[in-house]
Amino acid sequence: MMQGRMNWMRKLALTTAVVVATAGPIHAEEIKFGLLQDFTAVYTFVTGQYNQGQRDYLTLVNEEGGIGGNTFTAIVRDTGNQPQRGIEAYNRAKEEGAILFDFLSTPVSAAILDQAQADKNIVITPVHGRGDASDGTVFPYIFPVMATYWAQAANLVEYMKQTGGLEGKKIAIVHIDSPFGREPGPILQALSEQEGFEFRAFPYASPGNEQSAAWSEVRRYRPDYVMIWGAGGGQAVSVRTAIQNGIRPEQIHSVIWLAETDAANVGPQMKGVKRFEATASGMDHPIIQRIQEKVITPGKGAGETANVGNSYYNLGVATMAVAVEAARLGAEAGGPMNGDALKAGFEKISGYDAEGLMPAVTITATDHQGGGAGRVSEWDGEKWVPVSEWHAAYPEIVRKVIEDSAAHYGK
Repeated sequence: MMQGRMNWMRKLALTTAVVVATAGPIHAEEIKFGLLQDFTAVYTFVTGQYNQGQRDYLTLVNEEGGIGGNTFTAIVRDTGNQPQRGIEAYNRAKEEGAILFDFLSTPVSAAILDQAQADKNIVITPVHGRGDASDGTVFPYIFPVMATYWAQAANLVEYMKQTGGLEGKKIAIVHIDSPFGREPGPILQALSEQEGFEFRAFPYASPGNEQSAAWSEVRRYRPDYVMIWGAGGGQAVSVRTAIQNGIRPEQIHSVIWLAETDAANVGPQMKGVKRFEATASGMDHPIIQRIQEKVITPGKGAGETANVGNSYYNLGVATMAVAVEAARLGAEAGGPMNGDALKAGFEKISGYDAEGLMPAVTITATDHQGGGAGRVSEWDGEKWVPVSEWHAAYPEIVRKVIEDSAAHYGK
């Protein structure tokens, strides 16, 4: 494992500024995206596959001739989840011409936010970062582009309502004791008042390797439903410890951070556990199939072939699919591709679903979340199977929480 990590780091160092392979010479313009992410510290459970999906999608676009003559360059660097390293990486990539950035790190994104807006550069924050950045009137250059944690919590609660009812029921939310873990609180409070359920939070210390005390309290609480709100290895610990304390798998509902690796770590007991998902998993999608044909099979992929089609790989693909669509729309004006042109492109996106890989996204000048849609899927013992349709749940309540928080930030 250590040798594999060293090989990965050597590969990353060699590709510090990666020009994604193209089928021919560069044409009109290189559009540069800064994928400045955490490969070595906190988010290692997701970053490798996510970034691999991003780079493979950009390679696919270039292999297919680019967008309006424009090709795409990925600048890839490790921030180690450290804000200062993130700022340094941002400034360096900005000097190299990057106009869009994805840090996949809430601390780093927060540290960059004001500077990027002053620079009029785009920062995308899919499934991380500030939820209130969905309000484009306050955060004009920040684009979550996918369901925020608030929208995810709302979607899970709505699924509980549809499958077992909420009136008089109890929901336990077992979460890592961090701002991320506490994120669903305002939405759960608002929904409990509307739907008549009770909820109680049970925090555990980071990184989540030991959760027995929290789950002992959950057992005494006797909830009807359980939400687990963590990431990485702590999620598998949550599922195992919940079941040990008498919680049935069917009662467990997870934030987006639950994937194939976690299912393998839990084993057969995982069957029946549900999660929120912002993109579909698996290979049976046109974009993923074209990546397999035109990128992976010819040996132009950015990582392990086995990752293709996994949840986090497909999530990375979807993020770049939206970004490239924004570039396509922004280029229609005919001027140079810069942050303002890309911003205009994002705000023209309407009903875009990456050929069915994700829910239809519509981004406007006021809604940078794109509608906040997603769905619930269930682990069937081998794969994630959708058990609801793509949709946005309780959109009025979610939007109110977004606007209230954004207004406070604006002041």
